[in-house]
Amino acid sequence: MALRKGMVINMGFFKKLSAIITALLALFLLFIIICALNPDLSKRIGSSLFPKEDQTVSLSSNYTDLPVPTVDVVSANDTVQEPVQTPLFPDYNGNQNVIPNGNNQPASNQTLDWGSTGIARDTASTYVAPSTSGLTIPSTVSGKNGYQPLQEEYIPVSDAQAEQIQDQLGTGFTGEGLTFDPYWYPYYGMLDERGQHIYCQIYANAKELNAAFVPLEPITSGQLKNALTAVYNDHPELFWLDTAYYSKYTPEGQCAEIGLQFNRTAQNLESAKSSFEESAREILDKARGLSSDYAKEVYVHDALIDNTTYNLRAEMNQSAYSALVNGQTVCAGYARAFQYLMQQLNIPCYYCAGYAGERHAWNIIVLDDGCYNVDTTWDDVGDGTYDYFNKNDTDYASNHVRQELSVYLPPCNGRAYRNLEKPPQTASSNQTTSSNQAGTLRTLADVGVSESQVIKDMAVYYQNCHNQILANGKGDYTFYNVIEGRQLLTRWEQEIDNGTYNDEYMTAVMVELDAGDCKMQLRVEELQGDRYLITHQISIN
Repeated sequence: MALRKGMVINMGFFKKLSAIITALLALFLLFIIICALNPDLSKRIGSSLFPKEDQTVSLSSNYTDLPVPTVDVVSANDTVQEPVQTPLFPDYNGNQNVIPNGNNQPASNQTLDWGSTGIARDTASTYVAPSTSGLTIPSTVSGKNGYQPLQEEYIPVSDAQAEQIQDQLGTGFTGEGLTFDPYWYPYYGMLDERGQHIYCQIYANAKELNAAFVPLEPITSGQLKNALTAVYNDHPELFWLDTAYYSKYTPEGQCAEIGLQFNRTAQNLESAKSSFEESAREILDKARGLSSDYAKEVYVHDALIDNTTYNLRAEMNQSAYSALVNGQTVCAGYARAFQYLMQQLNIPCYYCAGYAGERHAWNIIVLDDGCYNVDTTWDDVGDGTYDYFNKNDTDYASNHVRQELSVYLPPCNGRAYRNLEKPPQTASSNQTTSSNQAGTLRTLADVGVSESQVIKDMAVYYQNCHNQILANGKGDYTFYNVIEGRQLLTRWEQEIDNGTYNDEYMTAVMVELDAGDCKMQLRVEELQGDRYLITHQISIN
């Protein structure tokens, strides 16, 4: 009987518990009904539970605020908003108006006397960068960019781990005995003695495909980035060297390990070198027979444009290999290929990075009377132009601004070889107005996108954005999409406006990348055939 009484007591307990649960469920259902009938109440409750400052995606006031209220259709009269500038040299506390040697003191050879090195008699002055806030980018070349700065993966290690790395890894190839003439390798000349030692070590290890090594001398994050950038900018022949690296640092901020990254050509480098040299030789053999440096330059300019197609998604597009061997690249590949070919012809030519509506790269070439800007990417329009060939800094002031270490390259004040080439014939006057108007819009071929890459569905667009951000990872970069149809563009605008992009891909990639902050600037350019090029400028950390 005692057992049965116990069972009665337990059953009573469960009856009471069941009644409580039923009452709670009824209250919860009532709460849902009230929220459904009162959306404002739902928003207030949601804001309390999930405040905006805790959202994964944040937007900087320096970027175009999302949601985007209107579509910015690029035209020749559009002015480009100044991009967000991140400190190039962390050691300088954000001050970019100092010499880039890793501290606030000039390197002994930093103020290069370009006149005394033979670059020009009239270029002993320094380059003065115009403001980026008022740039005007012609519609024919808008979006033809694609330069990516070096991306660093920063890995903290303990002092004990640093000692272990020192014992096990070693310095690899030291580069002892190497030296580089600043006339031919100007970025080397921008570094102090310590930076030059690290530069030689990086160069030697890259040549030997040794990916990881201990720095020869103590070096900070900013000094290392300068040295790596200098090697990368001076040596287009190192086409297997990728635009990313990692570094390991102690709690005191000293570098314990440098890790280079190589592209796929490193897997069979001798074969890749053979293909690279053969492609270059086809151009160089004909150029060498010409009588002057200027004639050689024109020939290389034309041959590079004839043999290369601009393609936003070209493989290894930051390398000279992508242009010379694969024949598809972006501005960085054009510029490195042009630099390499001119170097092989014993004509000094420098890689120049900056801003031209987006991150961009072009060249500075040295002829007998001075320096000139050359942008083969922007000249690769239609059958080819000379609109951006052998121009001075005044010519470029409205659409090109040097940035990063390139501000320390010599100014371009040459005159004798400016505007010698005639532009192609303009369209005949009997064309219809509608045809002329259509000609002002770029085609898919102009932006390097095939018909199969045109997006016709928002789900595909979101998936593509998700995949491209994951592929690029953290850092600052730009990616592109082309969508078709005014109806899809209108829907895109609406979903940007209401934040749907956040739910569709941005929050997910932030979690997958373990990122804490993301800033995005969007820009839309109308193309021919009711297509729209969407440029996504990303900064994710």
